[in-house]
Amino acid sequence: MKFIDEFRDPESSSRLIRRIRSEAKPDTVYRFMEFCGGHTHTLARHGIKGLLGAQVQMIHGPGCPVCVLPTARIDMAIDLALNHKVTLAIYGDCLKVPGSSGRSLETARALGASVEVVHGPLEALELAQRLPSKEVVFLAIGFETTTPPSAHLLLTAKNRKIHNLSLLSNHVLTPPAMQAILSVNSSEINLDGIIGPAHVSVVIGLEPYRKISQSHQIPIVVAGFEPLDMLQAIWLLIRQVNEGTARIENEFSRAVGSQGNEKAQKLVSLVFETRNEFEWRGLGSIPFSGLKPKPEFRELDAEVRFDLINHPVPDHKACECSAILRGIKEPRDCKVFGTACTPDTPLGACMVSSEGACAAEYLYGRNPGAPR
Repeated sequence: MKFIDEFRDPESSSRLIRRIRSEAKPDTVYRFMEFCGGHTHTLARHGIKGLLGAQVQMIHGPGCPVCVLPTARIDMAIDLALNHKVTLAIYGDCLKVPGSSGRSLETARALGASVEVVHGPLEALELAQRLPSKEVVFLAIGFETTTPPSAHLLLTAKNRKIHNLSLLSNHVLTPPAMQAILSVNSSEINLDGIIGPAHVSVVIGLEPYRKISQSHQIPIVVAGFEPLDMLQAIWLLIRQVNEGTARIENEFSRAVGSQGNEKAQKLVSLVFETRNEFEWRGLGSIPFSGLKPKPEFRELDAEVRFDLINHPVPDHKACECSAILRGIKEPRDCKVFGTACTPDTPLGACMVSSEGACAAEYLYGRNPGAPR
C-alpha cells in the first residue's frame, strides 16, 4: 500500500471486522489499551469501537503528552509568563490547559503575559533571535517523538551562543509509563493487550517493549494511525490472546524498525539525561520517566535559570482526567463532560488536547447513537 486511501478502504475494513468478530471467542472479553492519544482519535473518528462487537473493549491510555502534564507544570509555565516576564513559546494545545487557580496560559496572555504559539522548536529559536532583549522560554512537551527537535534546539542555541533562550523540559518516556500502567493498575483494568504508539516507536523502535511484554506476559502490537492499521492491530492482539502468547508485533512496519531511529536517539542522549522521577497526571510520580538537559546545557535549562520549583497540586475536583488516563474511567463517566467541561471551557487537559480522550469523545461521539 502506498496511499492513505488504501488504509481506509471499506472492503478491506469489512473483511478485518468480520475476521475480528469471527475469531473473538463468545465467552471471552478482550480488553485492549490503545496507549496513544492519536489512536484514540482514530477509533472515535471512524466509529471503530462500535464495529468490534461486545467481546472487544478498547481502553484509553496515557499517551497524550498535554494530558499527562500535571497541573503543577502548567502553574510553573504561567508563573514564568506572568511573574518572570519572559516570552513563552508554546504549542497551541497547551494554551487552554487550566492551572490550579483556574487560569490558563490563554488567560495569562489576556492579563498581559507574552505567550506565543509556535509550531516547533525552531520557531522558538527564531523568536529569540528576533527579540534579543527578551528572555524566550520554549515550553517543551511530548514523548520520544518530540524530544529530538528539542535536543536540536538546545544544541543549536549553544553552538550559536544564543543567550536569551531556554527550555522548560516536560519531555517524558513511554516505556516507564507503560510499566506503571501494567504494574499499578493490573487489578483495576486487567488488560489483555496493548496497541503500542506509532510515532514514538519510529524513534525508539521495538526493543524497549520486549522486556515489558515478557515481564507482564502481555502482547503488544505497534500500529499506525489509519483505520486498517487499528483493525489489523486489534486482530493481531486477539490472535495472540487466543494462542496464549505474549510477544511484540509490528503492524507499522512501513515506518518502524526494530532499533528505531538511532540518529535521533544519539541526539537526545547527547543533550538530555533522565530525571530520578517525574510527576504524571493520573499516574503520579514515575521513576526515570522524564528528561532534563544535561549539566553542559544547564544555562539553557529554564528551571535552573529562573530557579523554578515544582509544587504538586491536585486536579480540579470535578475532573476525571486522571482516572481516564489510567484507563479506569471513560470520558462519559465524568459528570461535567460536555456541560461544564467543553473544549472552549475545559476543566481538565483531556478535553483540551487534540489527542485527549475527552476531546475525541466530544468531537466524534456526542450523538446518542454514537459508539461508546
